Amino acid sequence: MGKDAQVKAVFSDGSDTGRLQFEAGRLTFRGRQRRVFDAEALAGLWVDGPDLVLHEGSRFQLGEVQAPRWFEAIAHPKSRLEKMGLKPGHRVAILWVDDGDLGRELEEGGAILAEVNLDLLFLAVDQAEDLGDLEAFVSRLAPRGALWVVSRKGKAATIRDVDIMGVCRPAGLVDTKVVGFSDTHTALRFVRRR
Repeated sequence: MGKDAQVKAVFSDGSDTGRLQFEAGRLTFRGRQRRVFDAEALAGLWVDGPDLVLHEGSRFQLGEVQAPRWFEAIAHPKSRLEKMGLKPGHRVAILWVDDGDLGRELEEGGAILAEVNLDLLFLAVDQAEDLGDLEAFVSRLAPRGALWVVSRKGKAATIRDVDIMGVCRPAGLVDTKVVGFSDTHTALRFVRRR
């Protein structure tokens, strides 16, 4: 998930109040007018007291605490695996995930490919039947390990998040986070109920 706040904004053509959102490298302001700032517009951004300021002069009043946090999130975005909780030394496994970059990213993040006692298990599904051996997948997790269920999103989706939850929750798992895994896939994190 990105960032979201109600703000006062100052633009070259006047001021406005509205909702400011940052997600997927894009800052969107929804007030009297909708204004979108992409990567180029976000280059050279800085913090001035309570304001987040774009290089072209637009200012968003976020407050002394939030403005630096927004700056960090925009200027230094987390990788998808950082968002998914990967730490150096984590034991991980990948099942059926067709993503050529995932293995390289895991290696660069210091992950150790393993079979059992996993901190993270990435499992791709296209239908509820793909979760039929859920108990076996969960048994491979460390006590505090997480199962990331990766599925297609949007119109290409062949299984809905609620269907995945409908299989995982009765098995004693709790969904705790959702992450945009790629342009075409989403990932839901499940952990054992405590």
